[in-house]
Amino acid sequence: MTPNEGLVSGIWLGISALIYIGIMAFALWRLPWNVLKREKGIQHLLFGAAVVLMLMWTLRAGLSPGLSIHFVGMTTLTLMFGWDLAICAGSAALIGLTLIGREAWQDLPLNGLCWVIIPSLVSLAVLRIVEAKLPRNFFVYLFLCAFLGGGLSAAAGGMSIGSLLWLADVYPWSKIYHEYVRYLPLIMFPEGLLNGIIMTGMMVFHPDWIRTFDARRYIDEQ
Repeated sequence: MTPNEGLVSGIWLGISALIYIGIMAFALWRLPWNVLKREKGIQHLLFGAAVVLMLMWTLRAGLSPGLSIHFVGMTTLTLMFGWDLAICAGSAALIGLTLIGREAWQDLPLNGLCWVIIPSLVSLAVLRIVEAKLPRNFFVYLFLCAFLGGGLSAAAGGMSIGSLLWLADVYPWSKIYHEYVRYLPLIMFPEGLLNGIIMTGMMVFHPDWIRTFDARRYIDEQ
């Protein structure tokens, strides 16, 4: 994620903040507030997911500040809760990381854009394409939406943060490529595998936890 020193220049941080705040405002506006107030189980599941995500994001590796490799996990949250609730849970995880000093407050919008919103929207795009072009099948959903979607979301988040660090003249592209970009394919498979394993368990034992998965259509009617 971005370094605590706030390396990204003000103009790019401002652009990131505008995009992040705008999408967050839209997500909050379309949230099913009545359902959230009524269903305590969804509240607990959402809070637990945010905590697990925060803990997972504390595990990272990298040579230079801002160029760290870590699991993203936003694909699972997007498939579980929908993109709007997933973005809220991811933002809560980022706020938690900031409160414990792992991130800087001025970097919150940039982190939110690159590691929450972009991966979630990429996962949503994969889901929509699969739903529109392919038959409703358990394995199609698992391998394309969870596994492939997870890998693509990690690549998209990594490329977005790398590109912004380059555009802001934080690092030359050669450094970003050699220390970060060329390793993104290596994280795509384990990211997809992690999301696939988690989603498989929930699809089998708790399909009612997944907002985008209809067990009747994906399993019973096959």
